[in-house]
Amino acid sequence: MARTRRPSTRPARTTIADIARHAGVSPTAVSFALNDRPGLSDETRQRILDAVAELNWRPSIAARALTGMRSDTVGLVVARPARTLGIEPFFAQLTSGLQARLSTHVVALHQLVVEDVAAELEVYHRWAAEQRVDGLVLVDLERGDPRPEAVRGLGVPAVVLGGTGEPGPLPAVWVDDYAAMAQIAEHLASLGHRRIGHVGGIPAYEHSVRRVAALHDASRRLGITVDHEDTDYSERASAAATRLLLDRPEPPTAIVYDSDVAALAGLGVASTLGVRVPDDLSVVSFDDSELARLVHPALTALTRDTHALGMLVADTLLDVVAGREVPPVVVAPGPVLTPRASTAAPR
Repeated sequence: MARTRRPSTRPARTTIADIARHAGVSPTAVSFALNDRPGLSDETRQRILDAVAELNWRPSIAARALTGMRSDTVGLVVARPARTLGIEPFFAQLTSGLQARLSTHVVALHQLVVEDVAAELEVYHRWAAEQRVDGLVLVDLERGDPRPEAVRGLGVPAVVLGGTGEPGPLPAVWVDDYAAMAQIAEHLASLGHRRIGHVGGIPAYEHSVRRVAALHDASRRLGITVDHEDTDYSERASAAATRLLLDRPEPPTAIVYDSDVAALAGLGVASTLGVRVPDDLSVVSFDDSELARLVHPALTALTRDTHALGMLVADTLLDVVAGREVPPVVVAPGPVLTPRASTAAPR
């Protein structure tokens, strides 16, 4: 006789939000209480600690938080579809550089993938309350992003990769995406291209905004037209965007892709449609990797040392964690265009 499986009686894991609701306060107030930070009345602080005890919330981690012990861990939370990160060389090289530098200081990298910014903020509240990490790296900032101000309020040392290039709530390591995209536009215009397509990424991202702005400014300066399609960085969305561009009455003679994975998807679509690269269509990738160099034809791409960029971010964060003064904006070396076989003069 088949045995009937009984439903699990294990209680659900208590979260910072649960404690906040139980005590009638905000998640930030819970973080302040568990980290013994000023800004709360004695009554509120005690109510929060009573809620922690009543809910039996991670007593060993809470105790570590109250003692101020270091975790020797740095956190990186990425709010992107996990399927896109699994094949994305940029993030693999970035995290490799982060970990390489952190390892020399016996510091671990704790990486987590979540579905959206709201989930990312919940992770920051939980990690701050638990003293889970000594510092944070924030990526993929959006326009009007709430994360830098929220993290500063939590009191966790942090560094932003990207941003606007202007001083903000947190120190930032910044790469000039505008100047990088301008290089691509000028290269294609110099070859004689006048209709350029752009398969971009998530439009809310600050770096996406700068790249699109660079292309539109170049269109006025260089006398070219730009057709733009947004994607979620996935191979499927990039292929669909390529089809839309190539199916237009006057298709572009060159397409710029925001990643090498997207560019490879575009090459596949072009091949299926009988569009020859570079005879009928020039292709440029904003990112360079082994993928871009090994494919046929090899991709013209913006080349940069992403591993070194990760190490620079790690060095900056280690300085912040140690209390050393850092510039509000650390300017990283910009990428340089490497022309290869995927670009040529239009027929």
